[in-house]
Amino acid sequence: MTATFLARSPAAESLRRFCRLSAASFAVLALGGCATFSPDGGMSAVASRVGTELGQTTAKIVTDEDEAMATTQVAALLAKPLTADSAVQVALLRNRGLQAEYNSLGISEADYVEASLPINPSVSIGTLLGGGEIEIERRLAGSILSLFTLPARKAAAEAEFKAASLRAVDATFRLVADTRRAYYNAVASRQLVALLEKGQSSAEAAAELTIKLGETGAATKLEQARASAFYAEVSTELAEAKMRAGIDREALTRLLGLWGSDVNYKLPGQLPPLPDAVPTSERLEADAITRRVDLMVARLELQALEKSLGLRNATRVVTALDLAGMNNTTIEVDAGSSSQVSKVGFELEMEIPIFDLGASGTRRGAEEYMQGVNLLAAKAIEIRSEVRSAYIAYRSTYDISWQYRNRILPLRATIDEQALMEYSGMITDVFDLLTTASESIDSNVSAINAKRDFFLAAVDFQAALIGGTGSSEDAE
Repeated sequence: MTATFLARSPAAESLRRFCRLSAASFAVLALGGCATFSPDGGMSAVASRVGTELGQTTAKIVTDEDEAMATTQVAALLAKPLTADSAVQVALLRNRGLQAEYNSLGISEADYVEASLPINPSVSIGTLLGGGEIEIERRLAGSILSLFTLPARKAAAEAEFKAASLRAVDATFRLVADTRRAYYNAVASRQLVALLEKGQSSAEAAAELTIKLGETGAATKLEQARASAFYAEVSTELAEAKMRAGIDREALTRLLGLWGSDVNYKLPGQLPPLPDAVPTSERLEADAITRRVDLMVARLELQALEKSLGLRNATRVVTALDLAGMNNTTIEVDAGSSSQVSKVGFELEMEIPIFDLGASGTRRGAEEYMQGVNLLAAKAIEIRSEVRSAYIAYRSTYDISWQYRNRILPLRATIDEQALMEYSGMITDVFDLLTTASESIDSNVSAINAKRDFFLAAVDFQAALIGGTGSSEDAE
């Protein structure tokens, strides 16, 4: 439906002044609440959260100066054998996938700023010729409804921008967790290679000695075959361990974002020592509900949906309301003379809700909102269970690793020492000595794996408390 009003002088000038004043007033009201771009693309909140929870520094690489500073920091970190913390810091500065997540945050901020601006007006100019007349019409149109709904649209976009900031934090937490996992896997694999290399040397020496004893008749063919088989088995385990070490190192390298000569970084020869104690399980669930970033994201997304639903209810009947200012000039040409008549006015256009009264959109919005409420509640329940499961694994792997370190390996050392003494005293034969060596290797391999599993469980436990569960590759 369109309502058009035209006015001739002298009311024309008054109407012009009124239209100009109204347009200026709308512009002031609309632009007064407009959002502006932050200096760092929303990264301050991300960096603050990462620093508080992890004690690490993250940054968005934008300028050449940023790139040069990051390169200098990474070079200093790679000059020494990597620790878990230094590996994480390298990943925060060099992982391109993380930088892409930070770009997504910048895109969300642009959407927020755009949503805070009124819809641009349109201008049209038309000319009609014929019958000795020239008619020129100028039209300036804008949406009144967009100005009325601007605060609600801005609030919804602001909530979404805050959610995007927390999603960037969660992506950072995921990368940190993945990097730590890859680091502990790579170091454990390297430690296993060193252990099996030592075992291979011992097995080779035992096989050569047994063959020589066989030449003198002091060792049977069965003993020679057993010694040679033991050597071959350890060599096979070593080959598999070297393959796994190479794969694990490359997994870490990808997360670190390194290439070229930087891939020659150094890793320590063994895993860090176990901590003296682990935290208790008191208030873990409550802490996770307060600190989990993905739950905060879900809350903000629900808040944005709620604001969007309010906007939908406000516009369910009137979905289009446009105001246009018009200026019409007619020039009459007759026998070399001309006269000019100007008209001004405005046009109000709105949609008539005959067929669609907005009920379907409102019902859809209500269902979407309740869906978000249920998903948020389900997420909270899931998080509580994740924390309990992560703590069970964390506590159990610590006890298992402690058992290996304080009981099993010391006993194995005693058994090895006694077996060698008895073999030297010719109390036992080569077979018993080889059996003892094989069992010792298995126990040491299990001890390394148990310690690795503890550190992996520690990473999962921290992720269950603050966020970053799952894999960054899956998130992509």
